[in-house]
Amino acid sequence: MGEKMAFTDMDQYLFGQGTHYDIYKKMGAHPVTEDGVSGVYFAVWAPNAQSVSVIGDFNGWDPSANPMEKAGPIGVYETFVPGAKKGELYKFHIIGYHGEELDKADPYANECEMRPGTASRITDITDYKWKDAAWMRSREKFDENKDAMAIYEVHLGSWMKHPWSEDNADGFYNYRLAAERLAEYVKKMGYTHIELIGIAEHPFDGSWGYQVTGYYAPTSRYGTPQDFKYFVDYMHRNKIGVILDWVPAHFPKDAHGLANFDGTAVYEHEDPRQGEHPDWGTKIYNYGRPEVKNFLIANALFWVEECHVDGLRVDAVASMLYLDYGKQDGQWVANKYGDNKNLEAIEFFKHLNSVLLGRNHGTVMIAEESTAWPKVTGKPEDDGLGFSLKWNMGWMNDFLEYMKLDPYFRKFNHNKMTFSMMYAYSEKYVLVLSHDEVVHLKCSMLNKMPGELPDKFKNLKVGYTFMFCHPGKKLLFMGQDFGQLREWSEERELDWFLLGEESHRSLQSFVQGLLKIYRKYPALYGMDDDPKGFEWINANDGDRSIFSFVRYSPTGRNNVLVVCNFTPVERPEYRVGVPKNKQYRLIMNEQGLVDTREVYKAELSNCDNRDYSFSYPLAPYGVGVFLF
Repeated sequence: MGEKMAFTDMDQYLFGQGTHYDIYKKMGAHPVTEDGVSGVYFAVWAPNAQSVSVIGDFNGWDPSANPMEKAGPIGVYETFVPGAKKGELYKFHIIGYHGEELDKADPYANECEMRPGTASRITDITDYKWKDAAWMRSREKFDENKDAMAIYEVHLGSWMKHPWSEDNADGFYNYRLAAERLAEYVKKMGYTHIELIGIAEHPFDGSWGYQVTGYYAPTSRYGTPQDFKYFVDYMHRNKIGVILDWVPAHFPKDAHGLANFDGTAVYEHEDPRQGEHPDWGTKIYNYGRPEVKNFLIANALFWVEECHVDGLRVDAVASMLYLDYGKQDGQWVANKYGDNKNLEAIEFFKHLNSVLLGRNHGTVMIAEESTAWPKVTGKPEDDGLGFSLKWNMGWMNDFLEYMKLDPYFRKFNHNKMTFSMMYAYSEKYVLVLSHDEVVHLKCSMLNKMPGELPDKFKNLKVGYTFMFCHPGKKLLFMGQDFGQLREWSEERELDWFLLGEESHRSLQSFVQGLLKIYRKYPALYGMDDDPKGFEWINANDGDRSIFSFVRYSPTGRNNVLVVCNFTPVERPEYRVGVPKNKQYRLIMNEQGLVDTREVYKAELSNCDNRDYSFSYPLAPYGVGVFLF
């Protein structure tokens, strides 16, 4: 005889405090057996509703068949439906505050109907048998400050598609098959993590998953929640970390979604100056309401603890921190001090990051934050927001502006490539070339480069070398590692056919080489947040557009010297100053990894304000990566 499931006084208390961290185990739809009868327990929060019932396949979608009872003063409604079973669709039928009839999808549903359908689906997420225990144990020791992180950003639906068939007109790979294909590629290339965009359920493909309606449901486009767990499990068994894009900044106005949930603003603010993004046409969460904060924090924990993901990249953090983000005068409300900081969102981030990272050692929280907000990766007790890492948007903008220039004009913009080191230690950074840079008339990464096609490839190779040797974790969006020519579109797969051409294969092999040396030598990652880990040899060679610097390893052994030439001019006798009288072994040049034991011995010859130096034949768009 199964025990009766109920929303207890303790559940009420914790939810009302905003600290019911596994609320998803109570809210939503849960197959249970009560008094020997199998069925489903349903619970939903609708504090201002006049009444709520559950409708679905099990009762002919009849609003009068299964009314729900209010479980207490907080506004949670619950009921047990005998005979309801896994796979059946359902919604909550709500008579709203003003008497309106609303049919809402379950905010806590773990599975949704395939779009364009908008119903929730009953499922049991507790029946998956994990096989990633070894990964989960080793993850506890992972330290993003000292370990390598090279992230491959992926949109599953357009990474690779099936040939068209009637039963799969979208060409989507199931999570299970996608896992095998993707793991093979990621291992071959040498990335440490994948970052998936658009996994939480969303109604519109064109939003790429940034307009979420099902926060607790992996999108049904690629299969079931069990299939998604298999995906994560498979990645872990192949020693690949999984990061998810997570969107707590806003939600869409779709009728079946969270907006105006019980006829009133439940998840959002009532006042549109606080509760709406005019530019995006979306609703803003009310971060000051404990139950809303609880919904989001428990959701982050759901993905990490229930689905074993290794971290979240939090979208549009700046839009949450600033009350006037994207708004004109008169479109926003100041805080109690009269300024534009969202005090409730600040508190939300401190709470979220403290709990998630405190409970799950070795996971990461990454902020996409586009302003100079201080201490995004600072500790909450030191008035920081508590994130592990922050996307370095400043570096990305400067880098791309520089790379787009005709090489002749680069000498006038030399500081664009050196400026990032002025603030490199103010936060813990990820250097990103994300999906945002290759959409909407922005050009693919290859087509941003100046010159004829052969020059574009050479520019990209020297640019990627600079990026992979610069302090900060790394992120590349899919297609950038082999020189995708077209901009990315969610409607089609990557242009894999390009790998039939030598130039694209050569770029892919070059990136593979960069990933290999990046992971092999701790000098390139072990002291990312320590000023002692980086030293310019020559940051001022603007006339020749050449940059040279050293990355030091934590042990002092196998340090790396880097030289990058951003013009098509050959320098047959390029002389570089060096910090020590040692031998410098070439491990990579503009052709890729170097197998020969090509060694350059330091000579007592002053250069770059150093006593020692050596001369090296630097090719047009040449690079030299040396070990010493």
